[in-house]
Amino acid sequence: MTERRTRKDAARNEAAVLAAAGPLFDRCESPDDVTMADVAAAAGVGKGTLFRAFGDRVGLVKALYEARLRPFEEAVESGPPPLGPGAPPAQRVLELLDALLCFKLDNRRLALALEGSGSGSPYAAEHYDRWHTLLRTVLERIPGLDDGDFTAHALLAAVRADLVEHLAGREGVPRDRLRAMLADHTRRVLAAPAPPA
Repeated sequence: MTERRTRKDAARNEAAVLAAAGPLFDRCESPDDVTMADVAAAAGVGKGTLFRAFGDRVGLVKALYEARLRPFEEAVESGPPPLGPGAPPAQRVLELLDALLCFKLDNRRLALALEGSGSGSPYAAEHYDRWHTLLRTVLERIPGLDDGDFTAHALLAAVRADLVEHLAGREGVPRDRLRAMLADHTRRVLAAPAPPA
């Protein structure tokens, strides 16, 4: 009985921490401004509880990012087309990138914190490999597209958190304009014929 109560308390504490951490990251100027002490205070738990539950700040950021990303991932894995399986590949690529851009716009500081946790490179972050693999797999189904691997990297570069922050935050590009620019760019990439040999 004590073990069950301990697990219940731990789950409740983790939920409280994630609920408290989200608004802190959403309101901050820079993701580096949010400390573990800030999160512990906002959640009403001790710092020891926070470290036991998430290991470190990167673990907390990953857990919060994953919790927010879960509905999007479910739509991608098993939802209806065009975001889910079954859509024509080019249309699905457009939908995947648009949804990823919207997610990063809605979670700008959190995305910056997570992509900055990849040992100095966003490409080393765990989530990047997952999205690259999915996009590459869909791209490889498009006839005439020779290098799905590179194309996936190039298209994902357009939705990097630092670029999204630069365009939306520093340059003030409106959300609808960003989405339209990304769609236009993606269509050009996918429609471009291979150069002659």
